Amino acid sequence: QVQLEESGGGSVQAGGSLRLSCAASGNTNGKYCMAWWRQAPGKAREGVAVIENNGGTRYSDSVAGRFTISKDNTKNTLYLQMASLTPEDSAVYYCAAYLGSGFCYLLNEGAETWYNYWGQGTQVTVSS
Repeated sequence: QVQLEESGGGSVQAGGSLRLSCAASGNTNGKYCMAWWRQAPGKAREGVAVIENNGGTRYSDSVAGRFTISKDNTKNTLYLQMASLTPEDSAVYYCAAYLGSGFCYLLNEGAETWYNYWGQGTQVTVSS
C-alpha cells in the first residue's frame, strides 16, 4: 500500500514552465512503475510520462521533448518538469503507480488499468 500526493500545480502563461512533485508514503520499499497522467475536461485520462525502476523513461508524443520525468528515491518523490507549456497542456495531472520491476505500461491500450495507486491530482492551467 502506497499513498501519493501531488503538488506544484498552478496557473502559468503559454511558453512557461512548471514543476510537479509527487510524494509517496506508506510501503515504498518496492519496485514501482511511476507515471504521470493527465485529464482535461471532456477527455479521457492520458498517460504523459513513465519512469521505470532502471530509470528508463517514455513520453506521450504530445509532450516528448518538453516534459521530463524523474525521481529521487531517497526522498520517495517523483517529478515532472514541464516546459514550453501550451493551453493544450491544461489538465488535472495525476501521479500514479503500480508494482512492476521491468517494463512499465503507459502508452498501450489498457495501460491505465495497471495503475492501482493514484494521487488526488493537481490542476495545471496554461493561459495564452
